Amino acid sequence: MTDTTLKCLIVDDEPLAIKLMQRHVEQMPGLDLVATFQNPLEAYAFLKNESIDLVFLDIQMPVLTGLDFVKSLHNPPAIIFTTAYRNYAVESYELDVVDYLVKPISFNRFFQAVNKFTNQRNAEIPVATSSPISDTSSPSHIYVNANKKHIKVNFEEILYVESIKDYVRIHTVHNSIMTKDKISEFEKKLSDDFLRIHRSFIVNTQKITAFTAQDVEIGEREIPIGGSYKELVYRRLK
Repeated sequence: MTDTTLKCLIVDDEPLAIKLMQRHVEQMPGLDLVATFQNPLEAYAFLKNESIDLVFLDIQMPVLTGLDFVKSLHNPPAIIFTTAYRNYAVESYELDVVDYLVKPISFNRFFQAVNKFTNQRNAEIPVATSSPISDTSSPSHIYVNANKKHIKVNFEEILYVESIKDYVRIHTVHNSIMTKDKISEFEKKLSDDFLRIHRSFIVNTQKITAFTAQDVEIGEREIPIGGSYKELVYRRLK
């Protein structure tokens, strides 16, 4: 085991689920499985005396749920939830967990979650640089066809984009512009500041003033979050 090895636990009341996660961990360089627990109370007692980097934690367990388990820890390690239920996604991201894996968990999905954790961990380590480098490769605007003109729209002025059949309406701080385009295609032309939150809406994350589990607020406008987008939206905004 090297200094960069991450110590992890598996907590799940299902023995078969533990075996699957064990196989995934064994295939992942840099992970050291310290222990497995079927009883969350035993895992809780273990964490009081041991330093662990990452816990793969089931949600639906007898005696203590995974959600309550995390809430009860004073200084919890990083958590990746492993569950058969999708309906806990929103609540889990309010606990600032790394990821939310739905059973049956493929190795590819497991791999993505662990990489997400290691990337977050590495980002917390300060790196000395000689001088900041400005990135001029990202576009700051787009030209759209409207009223027989190519109209320049600055990304920073866009509030949100709305799909209306074969058109999209671009709502900006000044006005709204309708152009013929599919929202899925229009999404590809935007910068990383934009986020699809519904099959009919894309929002500028820099303009969001508040959000809930059901909608995103931009000023006085409430824009709904689609059911299939909730997990993605919470990952991004948290």
